Amino acid sequence: TMTIHNEEHVVNVHIQYGVYSSDTVFDYSHGYIATRLFSRNACFIMKIQKEYIPELQEIGRLAFERQMMNDVYSPNNVWTEFQSGSSVLGQWKDWILYGKHIEKLCTGLPLYQ
Repeated sequence: TMTIHNEEHVVNVHIQYGVYSSDTVFDYSHGYIATRLFSRNACFIMKIQKEYIPELQEIGRLAFERQMMNDVYSPNNVWTEFQSGSSVLGQWKDWILYGKHIEKLCTGLPLYQ
């Protein structure tokens, strides 16, 4: 399920797929993406790189295409791979940087950047 909040420049994506379920927040205002993997009980955060991550309006168009055609014929598919590393628990300075939407998603979880 994808929800686009144009006025806040935020996209919420919820994937319900058993063990692989996750929630992702694209916060274009702050320039970060956070994914909460429920099987790992952790949050992964990365900076939005405009050359790889579609713009807010483009994500809406891609979602519409997928819904209408069941397949996206676009070079803008987004795949990420996270490498294991050290984690931290979010502090107030992290939440100022990442924003309230990511704070709501990741509070109390280990953060991997």
